[in-house]
Amino acid sequence: MTRVKICGVTDAASFDAVVQYGADYVGFVFFPPSPRHLSPAQAAALAARHLGGPQRVALFVDPTDAAIAEVIDALQPDILQLHATPARAAEIRARFGRPVWRALGVATQADLPTEATGIDALLIEAKPPKDATRPGGNAASFDWSILTGWTPDFAWVLAGGLHPGNVAEAVRITRAAVVDVSSGVESAPGVKDPARIAAFIHAARTAGAA
Repeated sequence: MTRVKICGVTDAASFDAVVQYGADYVGFVFFPPSPRHLSPAQAAALAARHLGGPQRVALFVDPTDAAIAEVIDALQPDILQLHATPARAAEIRARFGRPVWRALGVATQADLPTEATGIDALLIEAKPPKDATRPGGNAASFDWSILTGWTPDFAWVLAGGLHPGNVAEAVRITRAAVVDVSSGVESAPGVKDPARIAAFIHAARTAGAA
């Protein structure tokens, strides 16, 4: 069954919906330019609403060790998700001893990776537009057909431009084991819609079980 990550949760109602509808991962963003940015204390307060539930994923963009340590102290995340170079991602994995997912933008088959040395999974998303202010989370999708025949021997996550109306097709085409959504379940930038969260999880799970 396809696993689901709801990223960029910022408020209690959204977090409660993620738990209620059974997402596997919940993402908290620690990147000030994002409308989904939280402080470590804010994220920790949300996570404390429910014991157990989805794994906590902390998202960073080119973070310092100090920034990561502050989030770990406050939130105790299960996974670190990074926009960083491969070498830096592996260094963070070794330093902090937490599973690491590294985001990678793709546009063509030539962009698809052949290895994920030193980390636990790659998050595959669209390359950001030239005028983007963020390296990811831009609601941009890519041609999923480029993944046809791509059979990596490492874990990976499909992200970028997913929403309740297209996630089933994305899963059918790519056979992704994990899908990640942020803006696709929002009513406004940074504001998650519980009904869209429920619909996304249902669509992903239904496709994955088919």
